[in-house]
Order: sequence, then structure tokens, then C-alpha cells
Amino acid sequence: MPTCSSVSARVKQAFFFQIDRIIDWIPIRSIIAIAYTKGHKSRGCPGYDGLVLFKTVLLHTWYGLSDVEVEEQVNDRLSYNRFVGLGMEDAVPNSTTVCRFWNTLVEAGLYDMILDKINHKLKEKDIIVRHDAIVETSIIDTPHRPRGCREYEVVEDHHEEDGRETLQEAMLKEVVKSNVDEDARWNKKMEKLHFGYKRHTVTDENRLVLAEETTAANESGIKHLETPLKKAGLPQGRPVYADKG
Repeated sequence: MPTCSSVSARVKQAFFFQIDRIIDWIPIRSIIAIAYTKGHKSRGCPGYDGLVLFKTVLLHTWYGLSDVEVEEQVNDRLSYNRFVGLGMEDAVPNSTTVCRFWNTLVEAGLYDMILDKINHKLKEKDIIVRHDAIVETSIIDTPHRPRGCREYEVVEDHHEEDGRETLQEAMLKEVVKSNVDEDARWNKKMEKLHFGYKRHTVTDENRLVLAEETTAANESGIKHLETPLKKAGLPQGRPVYADKG
């Protein structure tokens, strides 16, 4: 008698097969290559194929997995491994690599573009269900977080002979180190500090992504609720379920 886990695995495998049959990934790989070039290095260790990383990001969103969890699932589940395009002997990209890749696409404005193309195809095949919409927020940590103490610099030049009052009026500016993500912000969730971004995701009842909006991690989910809903193109009067963000 089949177990619940084996039935679930077959359902996911059938779903992934259907997605791969509908979506032409070749033009999507070309769009990814506009911003992500690490997979095409002629020197040094080869990077991961951009499509492998993008499909990993899709799994992250479809199944509500954290960066670490999606890495573990691709390692453990054959259906996930096959869907992203890896073989049994291939190394799975770690959570930091996936996070950096996602940041690259978002900063280049390509993530929404690719998502729209995928959703258009799925809608043509009546795969996307728009009866109810679910809006969720998740924190994405950036690997480029501040290290050590804050540093400041004097914006206005001054001389030693200047009076104390003049020195006090000199403006101080925090020095942003070159390896720190300038657009990321701090957020505290479940008693844990995160430095990065907040992803506001609209999915349908089948957990297929309809739209996303990316903000700094300290932004309110309620404040940015309207933007991803507009992107999703939901009909008026449809129920929307959201967490408190």
C-alpha cells in the first residue's frame, strides 16, 4: 500500500514534469544571462547554470522553504533534484549562492520579467488558479552584511585651528564598506536579527507564484501589500489572505 509520502512525491514529480513540458526554458536562460554571468566563466571553477539556480528559487517560493531548507530538499529529494536540472553526482548550490543569484536578478529588474513570462504560459494552460490569493512575506538574508563596529567620516573639511563649535557642527557620515549591501536593512524576527530583504509573495491556491515585490527587510508587509496584488492582476472581489508581515 503506498504511503502518503510516496503519493506526495509522485504528485510533485508529475507537477514538475508538467511545468517542464509547458515552459520553454531556453529564452528564460537567455534573460538570466543578461545579469548572471558566473555560469559562463572561461577561467577558474565553473559556476552553476543560471537556470539551475532560478529553478531552485522557484522551489523556495512554491513550497515556502527557507534558504537552508531548499538546499537540503534539493539534496534529499530526487524530484527536486531532477527539476532544477542536476544529476545524482552534481553538487547542489548552497543557500548563499542561491541568495546571491536571487539578489542579482532582483537588482537587474529581471526576476519579475521572468515570472510574468512563466505565469503567462501557465495561465494559457489553466494551471494557475486565481480563486483565492495568498500573500506571504519572508526574510532573505544577504551575505553582504556589515561586520564589526560602525565607522564614520567627516563630510566637511576642517582645520586644527577651527574652534570647537565649528568641529561640533561638522557633519558625520557613516562609512558604507564596499562589501556591504547598501540597500539591505536590519530586521528582527522570532528573536533573531536578519540583514537583507523582505520578499512579498502572492501565490494562488496551488502555491504557484503570481507576483512578488522585494523591499528592504525593515519595510512593513502591510505597507507594500497593494503593489504585488496589482502585479498579480487579481479580479475584483477575490478573497486575499495575508500574514501580518
